[in-house]
Amino acid sequence: MIRPIQPCDAAQIATIYNHYIENSAATFEEETVTSSAMEDRIETVLHSGLPWLVAEENGEIVGYAYAKPWNPRTAYRHTVEVSIYIANGGATKGTGSRLYEALFEQLKRQSIRAVIGVITLPNPASVAIHEKFGMTQVGHFKQVGYKFGQWIDVGYWQALLQE
Repeated sequence: MIRPIQPCDAAQIATIYNHYIENSAATFEEETVTSSAMEDRIETVLHSGLPWLVAEENGEIVGYAYAKPWNPRTAYRHTVEVSIYIANGGATKGTGSRLYEALFEQLKRQSIRAVIGVITLPNPASVAIHEKFGMTQVGHFKQVGYKFGQWIDVGYWQALLQE
């Protein structure tokens, strides 16, 4: 089931995200986040009027996706950055596709025009899901992050939701 996030979901969201902080370069954060810090992040997104969705199975959150403002300047108000994280071990069950489908539909209804995804490279699974939803690579920044003792590239993907 895909549903809007609730404040009580913060602990499960933090657990999913902290797995990526500790075990991958998918995020450049290096310190785990508390449930309270995650609750603040959720509130910031929701306060901006943008969606944060969760995938739930048997009462447990198995993934989440959200959109946040791309840039605080008002001319960018129709552009968002999207993020998606799936619980460890659930990446091949279609959860990500269901989350992004629901998220993109909601963004279209909110008159969002441009969607940007930032992907640590290499990351074939993340590239695949972004491209599945019509996003194309528009930028590649070399060695802009340093984590786990190595320099890491980042790519930018973009789609236009409104023509």
